[in-house]
Amino acid sequence: MKLSEQEIRDGLAGLPGWGLGDGEIEKRYELPDFRAAVAFVVRVAFEAEAAGHHPDLDVRWNEVRVALATHSEHAITTKDLDLARTIEALTRA
Repeated sequence: MKLSEQEIRDGLAGLPGWGLGDGEIEKRYELPDFRAAVAFVVRVAFEAEAAGHHPDLDVRWNEVRVALATHSEHAITTKDLDLARTIEALTRA
């Protein structure tokens, strides 16, 4: 189900560093080096696959940009906020 802008902003309030981009929610993670960045992407990939919902991932040397939107809905949905919460939990583990 497509979320309203207010619902998205309310959901992002509990997700530090996440923001509303052009039709997606996004966050940049800075990691110690390239190896750590790729390892983070692998952890995200396993969680995304388990959820059946896949983010756009952009890896730079020590930075990973994660962007979420539900492509089948052409919108931001609860699936995106749920996966963002899961990704955040990975960073605390």
